[in-house]
Amino acid sequence: MTLTFEEKLRNYARLAVRVGVGVKPGQRLLVQAPVETATLARLVVREAYAAGASFVDVRWDDDDVQLARFELAPDGSFDQISRWRVDAEIETAGAGGAVLAIRATNPNLLGGVDAERVATHQRTLAAYRRPYTAQVMTKRLNWNLISAPVSGWAELMFPDASAEQAVAQQWDAIFAATRADQPDPVVLWQTHLESLKRRRDLLTDKQYAALHFRGGGTDLTVGLADDHVWGGGAADTPTGITFTANIPTEEVWTAPHRERVNGTVVSTKPLSYNGTLIDGIRIEFRDGRITKASASKGESALLKMIDTDEGSHRLGEVALVPHSSPISRSGLFFFNTLYDENAASHIAIGSAYRFNVRGGVDMPLEDFLAAGGNDSLTHVDWMIGSGEMDVDGVAKDGTREAVMRAGEFVI
Repeated sequence: MTLTFEEKLRNYARLAVRVGVGVKPGQRLLVQAPVETATLARLVVREAYAAGASFVDVRWDDDDVQLARFELAPDGSFDQISRWRVDAEIETAGAGGAVLAIRATNPNLLGGVDAERVATHQRTLAAYRRPYTAQVMTKRLNWNLISAPVSGWAELMFPDASAEQAVAQQWDAIFAATRADQPDPVVLWQTHLESLKRRRDLLTDKQYAALHFRGGGTDLTVGLADDHVWGGGAADTPTGITFTANIPTEEVWTAPHRERVNGTVVSTKPLSYNGTLIDGIRIEFRDGRITKASASKGESALLKMIDTDEGSHRLGEVALVPHSSPISRSGLFFFNTLYDENAASHIAIGSAYRFNVRGGVDMPLEDFLAAGGNDSLTHVDWMIGSGEMDVDGVAKDGTREAVMRAGEFVI
């Protein structure tokens, strides 16, 4: 059965609300959306009200407005932020509400501006936003992240197509990646989420001391946090609301030990970070800390990201994704971490999710750090997996077990 574009778009909005953010009757919802995605945002609003939301508000974003600031605003002004935009998130979370973000931007939007301007803005924003980020990192609210085509991004993905054709092709790619092009994607997602739950439970039971990655220039041992817990797929808030933070999602992930990462790791896909493309990343670790970092493109942005604070010199996430994931099989590079991280195993520089350590949500920070968790203003995923990657699980007694071979799970 072939669906029309309108049917796929309604499916996508329904997925975002019902499977993604999991809005419950009486709950308020904040939607964050670029103005170019207004058609999808309006459908999301209607789906949320149909699911019983008491109040749905939309906060609009715009690439051109952002670019104008970074190109034209005076030096010394980039420590100013729109606090009211962050306050909307904090207020919604404090009221027991939910947040759904349509994250879509030109991946190279800020590639030609001063990296220090961007870094200053990001540090200031992250510091003010920290109370909300803490809610996200501890699963205290239901939230969801999806994306949608915008012209600059679509044309980067499909450079040989006209602007209109590029957007249409990008919609096709997004619908396929999220299963929104199927007659009943909600049922398909329920099956998929059960599969991810089985995998994350298996890995949690293993309690490996470390994972060893080898292939494509990478030789990296990632020690895992004490009494770590693997995540993947759906999650539950303390009040029992089930949500799926990312659509699409193909990963299972946990917390590295902040002091037990050693070796060299090489990226297998470019990273789009705050409007700048970073490619050819090569990083060396010793006792958990980055000792050397370089990139063939966007190195300045990479180094400024690593220098955000002490925690950004360490890892906060390690994730496993099979090379045969639907996004990998598509052969497309999305220039968007939401998609590309679900095509390849990856690691993240910066803060760890508290729930990836058993009891971590309620631990004092010093206890979380002692267990191996990491704390930072930033959390940036980048891809290291490929069809060449082998991963071993290393037990506490040093014995090894094959976890992945040639990018595929074997356990």
